[in-house]
Amino acid sequence: MKRPVLIRPEAEADIEEAYRWYEEKFGGLGADFLECLESGMELIRNSPEMYPVVYRNIRRLLIRRFPYGIFYIASESLITILAVFHGRRDPKQWRSRH
Repeated sequence: MKRPVLIRPEAEADIEEAYRWYEEKFGGLGADFLECLESGMELIRNSPEMYPVVYRNIRRLLIRRFPYGIFYIASESLITILAVFHGRRDPKQWRSRH
């Protein structure tokens, strides 16, 4: 059974920031980013334990085509998305979100 997914407000802000940046660079690229992000979230919903633990109980899935990772915690009843971060950003920023 698939667990519900909760996207924390900070992660929503990460997504919005990335979407805007890609749209400014090339119209339609932001929509491509969102599509790849949704595909990644569906993979997490289907097999949350499949992706590596990168810090304490936080796991990461790398998004296809874009240099971003989805950082999340998978409990027995819920998947919580903590951050959607660019690979070159300081990991200390998302670590403080758990």
